[in-house]
Amino acid sequence: MVDAGADMLHFDIMDGEFVPNFAISPPLIAAVRQITEVPFDVHIMVTHPLRYIDALAEAGADFITFHIESSDEPNKVISAIKAHDIKPGLAFSPKTPTTAVIPYLSDIDLVLPMSVEPGFGGQAFQPSTFEKIAALHQINRNLEQPPEISIDGGVTTEIAPRAVREGVTILVAGTAIFRSQQPEAVIEKLRTGTP
Repeated sequence: MVDAGADMLHFDIMDGEFVPNFAISPPLIAAVRQITEVPFDVHIMVTHPLRYIDALAEAGADFITFHIESSDEPNKVISAIKAHDIKPGLAFSPKTPTTAVIPYLSDIDLVLPMSVEPGFGGQAFQPSTFEKIAALHQINRNLEQPPEISIDGGVTTEIAPRAVREGVTILVAGTAIFRSQQPEAVIEKLRTGTP
């Protein structure tokens, strides 16, 4: 995807417990790191994120984004990520209110309101995510170092322009790119905001 124009690679780590599926291991991320220098955004959908931080740091992660709904205390996870000079991110599922992540926004580099239920690709974007994006963008205006706002799930070239207008700075697109016969064209449309 880097050759197709991607600015960053997003990896999903799933433990089969926090979400039913398993996906991608730190050794696979380490193998990809050997062939590219683009930033790696590693999204961990796991029950105990603290168990994964050391391995993901060694694998070459630039961002590690964990879920507010996980079982480990968020400040401990954020500190563990920062101890490796990696940027911490905080994700929250569609049913979780934005208020759950507000106390941590000053301490993280990325906030990810999930636009689908975590754990399964190919789902449709949930329009209520736009309200969460707008709320986060408003809060960010009052922060000295606001986190990036990312969205993940059901992102298409039709959804991307409005998401960016609402305040999104990182678009994660999987199905829209991988199911396309012209991934370069999809990435360019996402970048330029043209449907």
